[in-house]
Amino acid sequence: MPALPRTVVAAALVVSGCTSTVSGVAGPATRPGHEPPELPARQRELPLRDADPCALLTSAQLDQLGENGAPRRLPEDSLRDGPTCAFDVDARPPTYTYYLEVIGNADIEDWRTGAHRRTSMVQQPVAVPGFPALVNYAPSEGIQDCETLVGVASGQTLRAQMAPDDRSFTQQQLCDMATNVAKLAVQTLETLK
Repeated sequence: MPALPRTVVAAALVVSGCTSTVSGVAGPATRPGHEPPELPARQRELPLRDADPCALLTSAQLDQLGENGAPRRLPEDSLRDGPTCAFDVDARPPTYTYYLEVIGNADIEDWRTGAHRRTSMVQQPVAVPGFPALVNYAPSEGIQDCETLVGVASGQTLRAQMAPDDRSFTQQQLCDMATNVAKLAVQTLETLK
């Protein structure tokens, strides 16, 4: 996944309503079918069982992200792995939705080497201080959603996903934005524990 100059990423985040950027990628992307990337060890446990995904972003963080409606909890039968909240940014184009999901029964290793691993996905480690984390997306001709998975505790994973409504973003921008939301949610989760 080619890196964009910081000014391009920062400009895209400002245009989209974000005022912070993501600090770097921890290692190279794996191509579909290749060995999974190595991730750093978890430095501390940050359990998220019973956490409300709609409460993982503060009002100030939602303002920073440009979220303009009430966070909405997705139905439990929505084909997700855990409770999920949607945060819409749709007051003006480009429009998109962030999703935060708390997965209390699957470790990040499940996406690297276990039951959730899909050999068709591109995986790339990202820096989320203190935790193993990776971006995960399907390569295609068009731009796809991007998710950032953070191994916050043994057997527990936080998933942040960025889903655009159109093709206004590059794949790198989507992944940077998902990682930014994951970092913000981890910051909030740390204050709740």
